[in-house]
Amino acid sequence: MAKIAYYPGNVARAGAYEVEDCIQPLCKALNIQLVELPKASSDGGNVIKQATPKLQDSLVARNLALAEAKGLDIMTTCATSHAIMCNTADDMKRDPVYASTINNLVARTSKVEYTGETQSRHLLHYLVEEIGLDTVRDAVKNPLNMKIAAYYGPDMQRDGACAGDDPFMPTYMEQLIEALGGTPVDYDSKCSSVGSTSMLTLEDSSLAMTAAVLSDAIESGAELVVSACTVSHINLDSYQSKAGRVSGKNTSVPVSHLSEIVAFALGYYPDRLAQLRTRVRLIGS
Repeated sequence: MAKIAYYPGNVARAGAYEVEDCIQPLCKALNIQLVELPKASSDGGNVIKQATPKLQDSLVARNLALAEAKGLDIMTTCATSHAIMCNTADDMKRDPVYASTINNLVARTSKVEYTGETQSRHLLHYLVEEIGLDTVRDAVKNPLNMKIAAYYGPDMQRDGACAGDDPFMPTYMEQLIEALGGTPVDYDSKCSSVGSTSMLTLEDSSLAMTAAVLSDAIESGAELVVSACTVSHINLDSYQSKAGRVSGKNTSVPVSHLSEIVAFALGYYPDRLAQLRTRVRLIGS
């Protein structure tokens, strides 16, 4: 059985319970043991970093150290959280003096230090590289049978954060969608930002960015958009109607979390899958 520490990020257990509903059963189906980190904290969400990078890096290093103490890598379903952990790990590896400063802060409060052994893994990368697409394909009970646009966002699409995928032209999610019985839709905006962290200060710009991604996916033939980021998902889903009104573009398309479609395809929550199929048919008609 594969074993990995689990970090839900800032959203999954606060405003996206559907992610938590799905991550546990899908991992059980694929023989993955998730190890909780009860003492883990927020990673700062790149909000704290704007005021004090050292504090955010200390929070992240502490979370990584907690997983490292168990001898495990750490997995998250959120591209933003994954990128934040990768950034902190890279900064500490690049600058030993800075790493020592961060570890001194962490050690004083939590009695642990991060040595760089534990790495962050996004659910997408873990499924493709560690579990394997053949294993996923063999576990499918309810093929998706929908035209699906994968949304990666910009955060994890860089060297060091995108695992073995291409940072500029990623295909991991498309490969996973095919394994789940769906039809991937290619579109230009799959790595574009939707301005999630700017929603409170630059709302119109953020809505315009959101509308650009959604309208591009729709025009490319998508019946469903699947997001690898729980933070970006808020813009794509909750704000899509407002984004459409502000931009004048068609933004009406169902949006799901990556963990949801995996769980649905593996046979969990057939009622939710049926509701999703109904939404796809109604919106697409």
